[in-house]
Amino acid sequence: MYNFELEFALFLVCLSLIFLNLYRKKQTSLNLPPGNMGWPFLGETIAYLKPYAATTVGKFMEEHISRYGKIYKSHLFGEPTIVSADSGLNKFILQNEGRLFECSYPRSIGGILGKWSMLVLVGEMHKDMRIISLNFLSNSRLKTHLLREVEKHTLLVLSSWTHNSVIFAQDEAKKFTFNLMAEHIMSLEPGKPETEELKSEYITFMKGVVSAPLNFPGTAYRKALKSRSTILKFIEQKMEERILRKSEDENELLGWVLKNSNLSKEQILDLVLSLLFAGHETSSVAISLAIYFLQGCPTAVQQLREEHLEIGKMKKETGETELSWDDYKKMEFTQCVISETLRLGNVVRFLHRKAVKDVRYKGYDIPCGWKVLPVIAAVHLDETLFDQPWHFNPWRWQQPHESNSHGTTNPTSNNYFMPFGGGPRLCAGSELAKLEMAVFIHHLVLKFDWTLADSDQAFAFPFVDFPKGLPIKITVHTSS
Repeated sequence: MYNFELEFALFLVCLSLIFLNLYRKKQTSLNLPPGNMGWPFLGETIAYLKPYAATTVGKFMEEHISRYGKIYKSHLFGEPTIVSADSGLNKFILQNEGRLFECSYPRSIGGILGKWSMLVLVGEMHKDMRIISLNFLSNSRLKTHLLREVEKHTLLVLSSWTHNSVIFAQDEAKKFTFNLMAEHIMSLEPGKPETEELKSEYITFMKGVVSAPLNFPGTAYRKALKSRSTILKFIEQKMEERILRKSEDENELLGWVLKNSNLSKEQILDLVLSLLFAGHETSSVAISLAIYFLQGCPTAVQQLREEHLEIGKMKKETGETELSWDDYKKMEFTQCVISETLRLGNVVRFLHRKAVKDVRYKGYDIPCGWKVLPVIAAVHLDETLFDQPWHFNPWRWQQPHESNSHGTTNPTSNNYFMPFGGGPRLCAGSELAKLEMAVFIHHLVLKFDWTLADSDQAFAFPFVDFPKGLPIKITVHTSS
């Protein structure tokens, strides 16, 4: 018996060595991009995730691009990875979603957002969930319902700002987007005890989403999992109330989904949670970035103010008080500011994808099963594509579509500008996010002037955040 076990063990060792040798031969036969796989197991993940100023790509990316080029190999998030700072490859990856590549976020993200979250779903189930979201966020709903709600919640937040006071702009932006999404999704009224309790749990939940996935007592991740359970029970209770009342309000997402879909309870819970996450977090960061960039660019603030004063003047002549869709479409320079904020601030810095087939691009091989990271921020901050990309310059979006003296082309080309991703997974809430930013900016510039009350700037952790909460001193604008 002993000899048999020894021989069998030796057989397994030899078999492992054969497979390892074959794997190495396959790897050497591939023309992988240059790069460094880093430490065993850890790879280069720690260095890749080290915080850096959000208006840069960080020291890690700068050094790697300088050394290896815009396409390089590494070992990140526990897997061999191809990192792309190349605009062409990024577009190729996103356009070939479901054919050559698929979404592949770390397991910890799925563990906390849920297996039915739109962020981690692939294939037909993702398509079904996305169609539900797009139907509820359609242009007709934006015009007839959501514009009014966005303005209501904007004014609710700004009404608490007083002359010569210091406020934390990031917290105010989060209050605005959370209250909007809570009412939009579950008809929760701002300021009510249940809304505030949910907000408190959600803050704990968010801290865990962006923390290291360490599931031990006392860690942010463990606390977030507990908050996730509390939030899901809250959503489930709201579902049961609607089912018992046999009353499904189609102006809220929860009621609409109960009436117009065949999703299971678990699927609805994860959908609601993921939309609350996506609709609140990214929009609030984008608004905070706009406030930050604009305080450093008074010329842009003045041009915005002139645009919105003209809109306000025309509304007085017609006797209207609320913003209309026609008013929104007149905010042309505002859209330039929004585009520039998203380009320079890069709320979503990179995406997680995986090759599902062997792919060859520009002479490089991307093996099936390898992780692929299209780094959107690296393209948006590429000086060969954007003239002085580190400068906040909303006027760049007004230029005609042609090459300039620097050899760079107009950024309005969809080849380069992808703040909401692209392809089949293009963000379903992109139009709502731009609407939120525009309406908030409209009332902000008409009512207030603001300056930084303390030094602060946006950092990528890799999520974008203001370490001090973006404290600003506000004064009531003389014309308001």
